[in-house]
Amino acid sequence: MRVEQLYKKNAHSWMVMGRDAERREEVIDTNHYLIQNNGRGLLLDPGGVENFSVVAAEFSKHFELANVEAIFASHQDPDVISSLPLWIQANPDLIVYMPKIWVSFITHFGVKLENIRPIPDEGGVITLGGHDLEVVPAHYLHSSGNLSVYDPQSKIFFSGDIGAALLPDDSTELFVTNFDEHTQYMEYFHRRWMPSNTAKMRWIAEVRKRDVEMLCPQHGAIFRGEDVARFLSWFENLDLGSAWSNVR
Repeated sequence: MRVEQLYKKNAHSWMVMGRDAERREEVIDTNHYLIQNNGRGLLLDPGGVENFSVVAAEFSKHFELANVEAIFASHQDPDVISSLPLWIQANPDLIVYMPKIWVSFITHFGVKLENIRPIPDEGGVITLGGHDLEVVPAHYLHSSGNLSVYDPQSKIFFSGDIGAALLPDDSTELFVTNFDEHTQYMEYFHRRWMPSNTAKMRWIAEVRKRDVEMLCPQHGAIFRGEDVARFLSWFENLDLGSAWSNVR
């Protein structure tokens, strides 16, 4: 897997790990993000049980995993959070921030309620080492209980499945390099898996309220600079829930 630092200033940083060329063919490629602040760590959507060992091994080269105090789960999918029981085995005191609506589902992974900090539908704040991260509603994009995370210091917006792209297996880029070409890898996914144009417009309005320099999805490449605005405009004009006619 590739590991790259997205931001670092003083005791605050973001790292991403992705493009696992050695993953099994049937396993979707995922991006994993680690936020550090004052020596404390927060993992965003740490991934499936099948890649726990490589995620833990790679991040441990750059950060003491004993200092990862929390995990954020944007929604309930197994590619997001099925590794959670293994992370809790490594640290039984691990805090799990997740949408309130999915608490009774994620406990089926063997997670105990005392580890969980439910986040209400309207979002909220996660404090990491004295630094506040904003939790932004992203419902129905694609999960009915879905949340994003914005960091006002780094100006990074973690979007989960929003902005996801199903890239070719030989793709190695962590960042979007040609937006127009990149849309072919995003369109079907968004039209098929996201059902609500109303929810889409609400989320876009929330993103546009904020100063965003990077928009980081769970799958595919990261948008930065002008490509953030390009993605929002593209997404705004995409008719969600419209791919069903192609399914037989």
